[in-house]
Amino acid sequence: MEKTWLKQYPAGVPVELRADVYPSLVALLDDSYAQYRDRAACRCMGRDLSYGQLDDLSRALAAWLQGRGLVRGDRVAVMLPNVPQYLVAVAAILRAGLVVVNVSPAHTPRELEYQLRDAGARAIVVIEEAAATLQQVLDHVPVPHVLLTGAGDMLGPLKGPLVNHLARRVRKRVPSFQLPGATRLAAALRRGRRMALQPVTVGPDDIALLQYTGGTTGPCKGAVLLHRNLVANLLQSRAWYQPALARIPAGEQPMTVCALPLHHIYGFNVVMLLGLHTGGCSLLIPNPQDTAALLKTLARERVHSFPAVDTLFANLLQHPDFDRVDWSHLRLSIGGGMAVQQTTARGWLERTGCPICEGYGLSETSPSVTCNPVDTSEWSGHIGLPLPGTEVALLDDDGQPVPAGTPGELAVRGPQVMAGYWQRPDETARVMTPDGWLRSGDIAVVDSRGNFRIVDRKKDLIFVSGFNVYPGEVEDVLTQMPGVQECAVVGIPDARAGEAVKAVVVRQAPSTARPTEADVRAWCEANLTGYKRPKVVEFRTDLPKTPVGKVLRRALREPV
Repeated sequence: MEKTWLKQYPAGVPVELRADVYPSLVALLDDSYAQYRDRAACRCMGRDLSYGQLDDLSRALAAWLQGRGLVRGDRVAVMLPNVPQYLVAVAAILRAGLVVVNVSPAHTPRELEYQLRDAGARAIVVIEEAAATLQQVLDHVPVPHVLLTGAGDMLGPLKGPLVNHLARRVRKRVPSFQLPGATRLAAALRRGRRMALQPVTVGPDDIALLQYTGGTTGPCKGAVLLHRNLVANLLQSRAWYQPALARIPAGEQPMTVCALPLHHIYGFNVVMLLGLHTGGCSLLIPNPQDTAALLKTLARERVHSFPAVDTLFANLLQHPDFDRVDWSHLRLSIGGGMAVQQTTARGWLERTGCPICEGYGLSETSPSVTCNPVDTSEWSGHIGLPLPGTEVALLDDDGQPVPAGTPGELAVRGPQVMAGYWQRPDETARVMTPDGWLRSGDIAVVDSRGNFRIVDRKKDLIFVSGFNVYPGEVEDVLTQMPGVQECAVVGIPDARAGEAVKAVVVRQAPSTARPTEADVRAWCEANLTGYKRPKVVEFRTDLPKTPVGKVLRRALREPV
């Protein structure tokens, strides 16, 4: 495909980038520790963690991990919300030559067990709120080393114990648990300070991260992201955002709102690592669903960058405290994870003066593929232009380019594209070509100026508040429920979340147990993370199917 989009690049944005400037994320972070040692790397509940502290703490934790017998390439799961410990854990894992495995703290025991087993995790860093979940799976998937931390453990001697007390005793967010072999993170850091970190040479082709993403036919898969993939996407994003970031007044440290979960690839690379690379400060929001508390935090800060999903932008706009925040310093608003709605974009621009620039990406692409120019002033409905060094093509079912103006499957090739799926050569072969193209499963068109727009999806993905829900996984859970003969899951429009999950269930014969809607919801609550659970449960006597037996999902989106 002719790269017509290059003519639309904002002034100062290069068309190509050298992705080998840093051999690894470890080298990139070492550079930041040296340059910005006295600056705040993150702020959480009013408490700062400096680059120098991050350097020292991650060095100690890396030494402790090595001392426990973990060796280069071993996988370490991180099951934490947006707290400073997350940055320390990730930096330590990388500098010890290990592999980060992102895990949602909201995972159910079933989801956690699968991911730990599939990744072969040898250690896990877990927040107390999720410790009871971990306890339920350790008998089935032994993880030799468990590091346990409370939400307030890095918030200082006064605020820290108070936050932990509120979580444990007042708000009852920490269920009772027993992890007798666990080590407290604080104890590991104390021991690690007395140990010497053994240098590990980490290269561009070493694995940095296993980022799990769902499967259309069942279990999720780990996207294998190499150090060079993540470094390349950091450099691409920095170059693309630079026209907006350059408007931050000289002497002000860039402040980015980190309300996106760090265990999601969007928050991991585009917020946390990009912030560290540019010498910025990430304003960590442990619970972005508490809109009032989020706005109260923002009212105390001078924020310059706000990456989010459409639902978060919309929720903030609808809250009565929105205008108590001084938005005049905001220079960059990035919308990703799901389509940005025109009403949201219009309202955000009118009330903050900063347009939302919509982008597009995948876990498999580290994540960013395209983005609208950051000097734009209006909503277009496009996902924008390919980032520097990124090739995008539209293909038919046979893998051939489609004629101009014709919808085709969006395929990506570039330095940010994953190496493949962890231990899934069959799944990798389904989406990646021998010459490096990744087939996204999304159907797009491109205009004469090189702007891409998503028009449909080849996969039956459901987008709930920026998170991907794969119908196959939900169906797999439901069909294991006693009394369910078969089922199908589809996405339906939802004003708040963009889409919601609808489950259509066929019960077994009357002689067997016939589950009720309450039974189905209880089963899903025990086996699925919140955003994957059906919002609508519908019972039918059969599922509409084609002559060859394929479920007609479109017919299920409407009620009986």
